[in-house]
Formats: sequence, structure tokens, C-alpha cells
Amino acid sequence: MYFAIVMKRRDPNHEIVVHERNPAGTTHGWGVVFWDDLLATLRANDPDSAQAIADAAVPWSGQVVDVEGQPPLHAGGGGYGICRRRLLQILIERALALGVELRFESEISDLSQVADADLIVAADGVASQLRRHRADRFRPQIEAGRNKYIWLATTQRFPSFTFGFVPTRAGWVWFHAYSFKEGMSTFIVECAPETWNGLGLGTMPADAELRVLESLFAKHLDGHALISRDGHDTRLPWLSFRMLANRTWRADNVVLIGDAAHTTHFTIGSGTRLAIDDATALASVLGEHDSLPHALDAYDHRRRRALARVQRDARLSAEWFENLPRYIRYNAPTFLTLLLARRSRLLKRMPARTYLYLRGHYTKLTGRGGSPLARIGRPAHPFGPKADCGISGAEPGTPHR
Repeated sequence: MYFAIVMKRRDPNHEIVVHERNPAGTTHGWGVVFWDDLLATLRANDPDSAQAIADAAVPWSGQVVDVEGQPPLHAGGGGYGICRRRLLQILIERALALGVELRFESEISDLSQVADADLIVAADGVASQLRRHRADRFRPQIEAGRNKYIWLATTQRFPSFTFGFVPTRAGWVWFHAYSFKEGMSTFIVECAPETWNGLGLGTMPADAELRVLESLFAKHLDGHALISRDGHDTRLPWLSFRMLANRTWRADNVVLIGDAAHTTHFTIGSGTRLAIDDATALASVLGEHDSLPHALDAYDHRRRRALARVQRDARLSAEWFENLPRYIRYNAPTFLTLLLARRSRLLKRMPARTYLYLRGHYTKLTGRGGSPLARIGRPAHPFGPKADCGISGAEPGTPHR
């Protein structure tokens, strides 16, 4: 949708048709989280839709890490949340105003259905059917993550991006929550498969399972309900995250963008921004090259190179949560340091105590808040530079007993 908007703005004579398999207004998930860098990209490419998105967004301030049994810790930073359905509606209205043809309930499952197109942009998700028609060229690799997770919502307001960790008889369960519109927050629940099985999750009707989760997170929800988009008599749609990479993003006149080209784990919160970056980069190279093959080659090279590090960081972040018991045994300040460093390659390769010792020792010697490990392994903040919270290198902590 956004690619169509940008292309129409650049040249109204482009004939662009967007096929959407679902009815108008259908979407999955609840809120989208983003930062000022995305707003800057939107404003540079289409100020009208950028302003509408900014007006509809809800700001959140800071981060909270709350491990049950320990005092919650607060860190700085901030960003925005927006209702996914509202974001989609803004893009629909803008595309129509520019003259883009939108066809809803129009699924393209075979390339022959769009054989007359000069360019076919496949934005049909991680399970892309169009990608399968050129699987020998795209060479997709999909790796399932270990943990189970589910996207829910709640009427509880989370003014800060909040991580909440709760111990159960079967292991730890935790959530990632942020506001996305007035009176509504996204609430992603995650746990190890052993915990999921041990608690009997996925085996009961949705209503009963929601009540179980509400009881686990009762302190955080403060009487507010958890909400699922799916039917109350069915099972909740738990997922295992699928990490996708493709050898190339173009084959003949078919090009991949968004989750059809790549996925990045939700713990780094970059999926929407990266999809929009794909769209703007594709529009840019099409304007830079007279030859479509040369333009698509340039797009493929530019975006795969840009995504390589992001996908590595996302994989490290996902693995950190998959190995939560290794880190959550430390006291709260140390755990926060490890959480913020979860995209470090070095943290993965050495004992957490050793990593913390070297980090703290370097800080003492230099008086600087980072460490040489930061330059080599890039212990990043949860979501990127806009989430920089000013936490200096922490002293090594002792295990929480």
C-alpha cells in the first residue's frame, strides 16, 4: 500500500493495482510501535499520510522492567503506538485519493493472474504464495523460533513500554505491552514451550485461557481484561515466530518486500518500519534506473545489505528470551543491563557474569558508559537509538536468591 502511494506521488501516470486477499479493514494484531525515524521517512515521502499517522499515534514514554518479587526499574526513551487498523485506513484513504486502484477480497495465488504487469510486488507475508512460484530463485529459509507467543490487547493503559515477568509452577511467563490508542494497549504474552505445555495453554477454550492469563498477570492488569480477535469458543492462536531470509529478493519481474522478503523478531519492534523502508527503497531505485532489471538488482543489493545486521540483531534478541533462565536469576539492575545488551554477540558466547565484569571494569577504567564490547558486540537498547535510555555500564551483579 505504501509503495503504491509513493509511486503515484512520483508519477500520477503509473497504473497501479493493489490486490488484497481480505475484506477492506481486515487486519491482524493490534498496535504498531515506531519511533521518530519512521515519521521522518514518512514525511520525506508523503507528508499528507505522515501527518495523519502522527495525529493518530499515541506517545509512550520510557520503559519499565518488572520482575515479580523485585522493585520495577524504569529507563528512559520513548516512541509511539498506533492502532494497526487505523494505520491501514489512513493508507487506504491516501492511496484512493492519489488514484491507486484497490481490489479487496482479490487473492493472487498464481503469477498468471497478473501476467500483464510490468512489475509484480509481492507483499503477501512470511507464507507468501507468490514467492513459492519462484522458490528455486528466491531460495527462502525459514527457521521456527523456540518460544510460544500470542498477540492480545487490553483496556489497561501502559504509558511506558513495559516488560513484565511472572514465575509460575511451570516456569516464567512474560509480556511486552504498550499503548496504541486511548484506552487500549497491545499485550504480547511469551513463554518457553515447556512452560506453555506445563500450564496447559493451547488446550482449553479461548475464554478459559484468557482468564488463566489474566490471573497470572493480575497485578499488571489491575482488573482489566485481556482481549483476543479470535472467537471465544476456539483455541487462542499461539504462534512460534518464523525467521525468514531469502537468498535474493527479486526474480524476473517479481520483487519481495516486507515479511515476504524478511522477518525480524517482535522483540526489536521494527517490522513496520522495515517494510516501509523496503517500499521507499524500491520506489527510489525505480526512479534512478531506466532498466527494470538494473533497478531490481540495485534494490536487492541495497536492502539485503541493510537488513543483514538487523536480522542478526533480531535473532540474538529472540535467542536471549529463549534463554531467559540464564539471565533472570540475577538481581533487577543486573537483569536490566543484560536485557538491554541482548543483541550482543559476545553476551551469547560468554557467561553473563564474565560479560558484566568486563563491562563494569571498562567503565571504571575509562569513566565511560559503554565498553569495548559495545563496539564489537553492540549491546543495543531494546528497540534502537531512539530508545537510548542513558543507562551506563552496570557493575557486575550477584545472582538473585
